[in-house]
Amino acid sequence: MLRVPHPIPYQGSKRRLAVQILALLPRGGSRLIEPFAGSAAVTLAAAARRSYAQYLIADALTPLAGVWSLIVSEPEALVVGYERLWRDQLNDPRDAYDQVRTEFNKTHDPAALLYLLARCVKASVRFNSEGQFNQSPDNRRLGMRPSTLRSEVMAAHALLRGCTEVRAAVFQETLACARSHDVVYLDPPYQGVSGARDRRYVQGVSLRDLTAELHRLNERQVPFVLSYDGTRGDKTYGQDLPADLRLLRVPAFWGRSAQATLSGRDETTVESLYVSPYARLAATEFGTIIKPSRQMALSA
Repeated sequence: MLRVPHPIPYQGSKRRLAVQILALLPRGGSRLIEPFAGSAAVTLAAAARRSYAQYLIADALTPLAGVWSLIVSEPEALVVGYERLWRDQLNDPRDAYDQVRTEFNKTHDPAALLYLLARCVKASVRFNSEGQFNQSPDNRRLGMRPSTLRSEVMAAHALLRGCTEVRAAVFQETLACARSHDVVYLDPPYQGVSGARDRRYVQGVSLRDLTAELHRLNERQVPFVLSYDGTRGDKTYGQDLPADLRLLRVPAFWGRSAQATLSGRDETTVESLYVSPYARLAATEFGTIIKPSRQMALSA
């Protein structure tokens, strides 16, 4: 199997679903755009397969965009910064984590964010009401070893150098540059985690704002695939997307729910992938196969 690097641990990463997602993305486009980059798992998987000539990675979390900028342009600086923080923790890991977290909230240093993601609970960002990172450490582990991180970062750098632009921007700004020859993959915060009380993301995304941008993409004939909500067991998350977007819903099978298993239940998590009309048109034109058995049309 093709080895794809994974330099940034990140909750919600689409690493396990990347192959299913890539199967829905038309390969005739000149550039792949990810406006909600996170771990950029889909971009890395596409770059490993040389699916596109250019890539645009963007995220509203500025230090995370900074991590990607360093991976693309100055990987050694990122690796050295992470290794220093990792080695400084060895005498007292908990105290070191707290100090790095406090310093990060002042400086927003990308290497500090990478260290925090490697050490925090479930590799999950959390922010308080003032926008400060406040996730606790996982005290059972020290995070990715520097030698392993170096290998992952350098492998990602080799895939992305010379063909990747990185932006720190909200998704509306990033999508404004998308044109019909581009391909867009969107992985926004899901409806259940976009409320005012939830701090899993530095910035939530309302269904109304997301829908408005999807309409604009359709108007400009930009092909896109969207990951949004899904089901676990017999529970469905989120409101339906508007039928006038003419999206095709394709279930992506994640596997058994770990949380349900801990509670003694056997439940399967299925995420929803939505394929735009112009992505379907381009997929037909360039020979991408969407299996009929996995399709559920939202509208004719």
